Amino acid sequence: MTDQNFELTNNLKYFRKEKKLSQQDLADAVDVTRQSILMIEKNKFNPSILLSLKIAKVLGVDVNELFSITNKG
Repeated sequence: MTDQNFELTNNLKYFRKEKKLSQQDLADAVDVTRQSILMIEKNKFNPSILLSLKIAKVLGVDVNELFSITNKG
């Protein structure tokens, strides 16, 4: 099975805006650059497990609510 069979759902931007955080605010809270947050939101960069967990904690959501993977079929 290849990566082409899967689709990543990324809800980071939605939850960040729900918490009224700027990209810079979130970046500062998890000790990365604003550009890193931007790239994650645009699905141009996949965060590490540790970074994903940090982001989820700051946003007060489960990591599975932020990122999920589905089989395209």
